[in-house]
Amino acid sequence: MLKSYYKLINETGTDEAGRGCLAGPVTAAAIILPENFKNDILNDSKLLSEKKRELLKPIIEEQAICYGVTHIYPKKIDEINILNASILAMHKSIDKLTTKPEFIIVDGNRFKPYKKIKHECIIKGDSKFLSIAAASVLAKTYRDAYMEKIHKEFPMYNWKKNKGYPTKEHREAIREFGLTKYHRKSFKQLPEQLKFPL
Repeated sequence: MLKSYYKLINETGTDEAGRGCLAGPVTAAAIILPENFKNDILNDSKLLSEKKRELLKPIIEEQAICYGVTHIYPKKIDEINILNASILAMHKSIDKLTTKPEFIIVDGNRFKPYKKIKHECIIKGDSKFLSIAAASVLAKTYRDAYMEKIHKEFPMYNWKKNKGYPTKEHREAIREFGLTKYHRKSFKQLPEQLKFPL
């Protein structure tokens, strides 16, 4: 059973999705849940089926005190690296909260201080705490929706299914068709170096 970290303060949980992908943005969400929020299905988004994530998304959005979601796109990822881009996405998501958080809990082990608000990094926090789990579901569903949208522009990569992750199918499509504007040029797409097709 997931729980809240603190109960008497405005705690925001934040998490990202898409960090290990070859294409598309890294997406983060931050959320403040009400003290009495409960949901028996909610868990780390990676442990939930797509159907359950889509079921949870409107419930989370409706019951949250506030939330924010941010995409950081490949060009910026290539400029500042994926770790900094992930933290930037989290910061920008916290910026969007209409209630100021008093404490931030972060999934993982890396974060940068945000406006002098105390924070704690929690490894596997998305399977331990409600607000991080809720943020993980929002980050994942918003990113998946974006990848399905750009799939229509480049269907040969099948982003609708692989969401930009380095599957065998995705790598074979890169080998055949090259890189697009949505690919992260700083990532090792294939063992050999690829250049943007002219």
